[in-house]
Amino acid sequence: MLKFAIHYSLHFIVPLGISLLFFREKWKTVYFIFLASMLVDLDHLLANPIFQANRCSINFHPLHSYYAIGVYIAGLFFKKVRIVCIALLFHMLTDFIDCFL
Repeated sequence: MLKFAIHYSLHFIVPLGISLLFFREKWKTVYFIFLASMLVDLDHLLANPIFQANRCSINFHPLHSYYAIGVYIAGLFFKKVRIVCIALLFHMLTDFIDCFL
């Protein structure tokens, strides 16, 4: 239960705090982007089984791979996609933390 609470707090509550703290003037848009970054989890549909409780997503699913994370890091250098890449990297961090819980 604790793992569930931590994981989903990192997906929903912490991004709200980040949006309010660092992007005060456009926090709603930024929070929506953080929420939309969860669409990256659609790559879980490619796995068999789709859900496995103890599986670490990082470097298992294509959009959670080290290559994809490299693309997200490279995107930080481009203003037009920076917030999206921040959201995706935070998502990866959340899933990485989940690997140790």
